[in-house]
Amino acid sequence: MQTSTNSRIRALTASGFWGQESLHGLLAERVAQEPDALAVADQPDKMGLVGMPPARLSFSDLDIASTGLALQLLERGTGPGSRIMVQLPNIAELVVCFYAASKLGAIISPLPVQYGAHEITELSRTLGATMFIGCPTFKGQPLIQTARTALPHISVLAIGEDLNCLASSVAADRTHVLATYTRSLNDPANRILTVCWTSGTTGTPKGVPRSANMWLATARATAEAGGYQRGDRLLNPFPLVNMAAIGGFLFAAAELGCGLILHHPFDPAVYLTQMQDEKINFTIAPPAVLNQLAAQPEFWRQYDFSALRAVGSGSAPLSPTMITTFENDYQKPVINFYGSNEGLALFATPETVPSSEMRAAYFPRFGVEGLDWPGRCHHAVQSKIIDPDTGLEIDEPGAVGELCFAGATIFDGYFGSETEGVFTEDGFFRSGDLVEISADPTHYYRIVGRCKDIINRGGMKISPAELDALIEGHPDVLEAAVCAYADAALGERVCVCLVAKDASHPPSLEALSEFLKAQGLATFKLPEQIRYLEALPRNPMGKVLRGDLQKNVAAVG
Repeated sequence: MQTSTNSRIRALTASGFWGQESLHGLLAERVAQEPDALAVADQPDKMGLVGMPPARLSFSDLDIASTGLALQLLERGTGPGSRIMVQLPNIAELVVCFYAASKLGAIISPLPVQYGAHEITELSRTLGATMFIGCPTFKGQPLIQTARTALPHISVLAIGEDLNCLASSVAADRTHVLATYTRSLNDPANRILTVCWTSGTTGTPKGVPRSANMWLATARATAEAGGYQRGDRLLNPFPLVNMAAIGGFLFAAAELGCGLILHHPFDPAVYLTQMQDEKINFTIAPPAVLNQLAAQPEFWRQYDFSALRAVGSGSAPLSPTMITTFENDYQKPVINFYGSNEGLALFATPETVPSSEMRAAYFPRFGVEGLDWPGRCHHAVQSKIIDPDTGLEIDEPGAVGELCFAGATIFDGYFGSETEGVFTEDGFFRSGDLVEISADPTHYYRIVGRCKDIINRGGMKISPAELDALIEGHPDVLEAAVCAYADAALGERVCVCLVAKDASHPPSLEALSEFLKAQGLATFKLPEQIRYLEALPRNPMGKVLRGDLQKNVAAVG
């Protein structure tokens, strides 16, 4: 499967921003140049999470393991274009799955471990999944059992039971068979390797197809921002299901020969211990964690973070005080990232935004004519803002418009969906995010909101429309709509506003949550506040005014 047009491939290849590299091709380079260097290492608490011992793989080990898994999948009929859903936490087996899929020319679609039967069923139908790989258990929950119930018509395989993802040796003749097969793949750099899931700017989760070239462009942007060096140790605490982890860590590590240290789910004590014991050079952490470390210098000094050169964060505005503390007291630069599965790639570093106050909320206007920034990313992408209603470009200071993005990092369109409204007429992706242009100087964007209603709970995107429909299926609910409310730790959480059939006996938040969990809804999507109304606010066309709901929730507190 290839989504990029030949003209796009030729243009970006000629400019040097795309090339011929594939994920498995990068691994072959690492095996040739540094076979014994650390490629991936599990978190020390893996046994408690999935009942399997922690693994540490060199690049040679990773090559053998991914070849072994690819051969097992090949024997089960997997090949070019096969669509494999994978639901695993951040463990070495998941990394092996990415490389095996690349060697087979298959599409891997990683799912968050939080997804339940409802999400698995819907996304499998959208993807046309041909296989599912999962974990027998995760933190005591029977993940593979849930998947088998949701997907009775396709092969659902459990790692460690049906599949050996960590083979330590493969017969030479079998290795030769796979090598011959892999060499026959057409244009692996531009084949779609992954379909990740995002709520995008509207509706239920959409598949985002991305090729190795798209991922490498994102990886190079992250490596540039973080100052990655060959052989670095990178600690990844974000699930390998989206842009931050796959682009910022998996592909960057493959290209630069870095050791990828895995962490998930987030456990502050384990995370900080890994930073120290693994001598981490770069990591990304949630804003709340960095705020806590900045506020407790005695806690910071309990650990040896001397190997750490810089730390990244994002998904919500950062604290200027935190940035100042890290840089003045701890001597660790803080990089603010803004990105998306679709390929948005902005970052603010001490070089591009020296002021802590500015860097907490502003990003360089990369790819804007007349502005120049250090590094390659500025030349690999283009950005602009437009009036969301008229589509006209806006360039005056203080103006607010929709951020639009183009270039080497951007995808071609949602999986199986029409592209109408997704891109501007001149090919810029419409992000759905509202930004304003800074004044004096006019070099920066500030994220001010969203054109659409998607709720961002700690980086996990939640579609209100999906929840509305499920909640209105409750027998005691007449009508319902959810909206976001502000939260210091996660940015946003979910509030449900409903009209009960019997106002004297409305369903409680607990009862509603149990109902939604029974539908197989992921726990992170559950409402955490409830408001009872006599009627939902609607416009003359009958559309719920979600903005009015949000204002009401904020006012009540």
